This record gives sequence, structure tokens and C-alpha cells, in this order.
Amino acid sequence: MKSVALHTLGCKLNYSETSTLAKQFEAKGMKLGKYGEKTDVFVLNTCSVTDNADKECRQIIRSVLRKNPDTYVIVTGCYAQLQPGEIAGIDGVDLILGSREKLRLFDYLENYDLETPSCVFKEPESRIFVSGLGDVNTEISEAFSADNDSRTRAFLKIQDGCDYNCTFCTIPLARGVSRSLPLNTVLDNAEKIIDAGYKEIILTGVNTGDYRFFDNETGKTNRLIDVLYGLDKTKIERVRISSIEPNLLTGEVIQLVKSSEKFCKHFHIPLQSGDSEVLRLMKRRYNLNMYRGLIEKLNAELPDAGIGVDVIIGFPGESGEYFENTLSFLDSLNISYLHVFNYSERKNTPASGYAGKVDVNKRKHRSEILRNLSKKKKFDFYSKYIGTTQKVLFESSVSKDNGKEYIEGWTTNYIRVKIDNDVRLQNKISEVKLNILNGIEPVQGSL
Repeated sequence: MKSVALHTLGCKLNYSETSTLAKQFEAKGMKLGKYGEKTDVFVLNTCSVTDNADKECRQIIRSVLRKNPDTYVIVTGCYAQLQPGEIAGIDGVDLILGSREKLRLFDYLENYDLETPSCVFKEPESRIFVSGLGDVNTEISEAFSADNDSRTRAFLKIQDGCDYNCTFCTIPLARGVSRSLPLNTVLDNAEKIIDAGYKEIILTGVNTGDYRFFDNETGKTNRLIDVLYGLDKTKIERVRISSIEPNLLTGEVIQLVKSSEKFCKHFHIPLQSGDSEVLRLMKRRYNLNMYRGLIEKLNAELPDAGIGVDVIIGFPGESGEYFENTLSFLDSLNISYLHVFNYSERKNTPASGYAGKVDVNKRKHRSEILRNLSKKKKFDFYSKYIGTTQKVLFESSVSKDNGKEYIEGWTTNYIRVKIDNDVRLQNKISEVKLNILNGIEPVQGSL
């Protein structure tokens, strides 16, 4: 039996698609190995959001080939779609597949013997199959998957692509325009997830909140709220919405999350900059007053909600004053944590040609300041719940600390919790008293 290892970089959508590929390999009779093990085939599903993501892709490919030069290497994902020539320049890469080709991988393996064990069929040079963006725009592939095979949380893809064209982003170039799966397909996939024993669904997409699908039978355009109403009628125990744009987080969505026990009280809402001029240069679809109003509305309607925020540091034109505006704005918000990114120049984006580039060392210094603010925000948020009892969905993985084993899980509002290991709790939602906060996370609890 031949073996395959798959590795994913980037967003939750990538993870869902990688898991779909894993299922396809299993259906072909191949054994799934772990990343780092010696396998016959290695698949890397790439990200290209930042220059560091590109570098990490190249480092991983070279590392795998150093350890196992005979492995058949397949590279796909956003980096493969945008820069296939760069990847082809790495000796030992056999097959490069773009966004449209990714989930039809076996259509491009006609030169590889899947049946015969221990046979090596390396390509003399990289074979590249990358469709133009117009072809990428014509379809959307299904994908739904486990979170690290934990049988606890599953990613459910509902949408792909993006129409926003922010000046720093290559995602529309890599994944095309916004398009969505039919509502009945989404709900059918949700039922498959439930039947497989998962307790939590995480809705994923490039721009999840932009879900829209015109139903010819009803003459209605379904939106994200229709997906949520449909999921609310299923037997899934939890639904978590992944990152959602602030202009797409509607009052109707907030009210449904508030009224239903199924929906996690957790939102991840990109901001990108807390300075009005930088936000304008980024061509984001909201202003600071609107963003603050949304956070304050969530604070009032869902006071226990965990709120995460994306922010980009070092965008061209970000002066010291503009950075201080961002720092002050974020500090004033009642939020739970930050995801901080250094701005990275991306080819074929308007921002790459903007004046006022920020020194790389300044970017790193400003990022460190915001990461420290994030630690403070998270500590303050977690601290509010010490001594309270919360419902925790425990994962199947086990962590160790000072020789002692723990099982970990998440509250609905995204607090990571650990308790003494008990396999009976795996993939179960249990009430836990949060006792001790050592550092930032996880919180130590007890039944």
C-alpha cells in the first residue's frame, strides 16, 4: 500500500480542502501518513497571503525532499496558482496544480503508479496545470473536513473567492470572484458531518459573510442568514462562524446567534487598520465609526462574546502618528484578542506601488507592540471567567505539562481550557469550572 502525507498552510478553507484531498487518497487505497514521515507522495496545500508564507512553502518543500528525495511532490493552493514558475524552480517538485485543478488531483496523476508499492515515478521536470482566472471563476468545489482529524470540529465550506479587491490582497487573483455553494448542498454536507460524529461545524470561505446563491426554484437569493437558519434546524451541537467582514455581520445574524444555543458566541472581525487614512488607502468597505459601533453593539447584545480582530501593520504610508491611531483605537475596544500581520508587498496589487514604504524593522517593532496588547486583551478577557462554569467541547488530542497529561477544548466564546486527561470526555461538551489562569492560555479547569 502506497502512503501519502498532506500538509496545509494558511486559512481554514485550505484545511477543509486538504482534508477532502486526504479522503480522495484514502478512496484510492492509499495510507495516510503524518507530515514529517517518509511517504511515497507528499502534498503541500499552500498559502500566499504574505511573503513569509511563500518562503515557508519553499522551505517545507526543500526539507521534505532532503529527508525523502524519492517522494512524489505535489504542490497546490494559492501560491501554486499565483507563482507556479517559482515552485517549478525547486528541484524535485513533480506536479503543480492551481485552484481549479486542486480537488481534481487524480486527473493529473496519469504518469504515477498508484498501485505498485515502493516504485518511484519522479517526473523529469515539474508538470504545471494552472487555469487562468477566468476558468477559476466558473466553479466552486465542495469541501468539508475534520479539524486535525479530531472528530470534534469540522470545517464546512460554503463560499469561495472574493469581490472586494482590497489594495493589499492577492486572494481575488488566486481564488477568483465570490461564488457560493447551493444552500441544499451546504445543508446536505452539514448532515454528513453530523452523521460522522462531529459536534461543531466551523463555517468557512474566503469571504464567508458574502455567501449568496440564487435558487432558481424559489426565485430567492439565499444569504448567510439562510445558511444559519438551516443549520439551526439540524442536530449539530455547535456552529461557529469563521472570519466575517464587519459590513456583512448584520443585525439579523447577531440576533440569531443571541437567541440560539447552537451558535458560538464568538466573532472574528477584520479591522486591518485603526487609522482612517490607511483604511481608505486599503479600500476597505467600512469606516472606524461603523466598526466601533459594531463592536459596541456586540458588547451590548452578547456581553460574553469573544471577539477577535485582524490588523495589518506597516502598510505603505503608515506614519508613526497613523500607527499610534491604530494602537489607541484597538486599545479602546472591548475585544478579546488580535491577529497581527506585518504588511507584505504582493505582486500585482495596487499597494505594492504605493509610496511611503515602512521600514521592515519598524514593522516588526510595531507588530510586537500590538502582540503585547493582544496578550493583555486576552488575559483580561479570560480573567473575567475564572471561577465560573463554562461548557467546553473537548478534543481528542492530549497535551503534556511537567509529565502530566491534559485534555483540552474550547468554550463557546473561544477560551481554551485544559483539565486532567480523561478519554471519556473526548468529543463531548462538558461543564467545567475555570480555576487557574497561568500566563494567557489554556485556563486550567476541573469538572
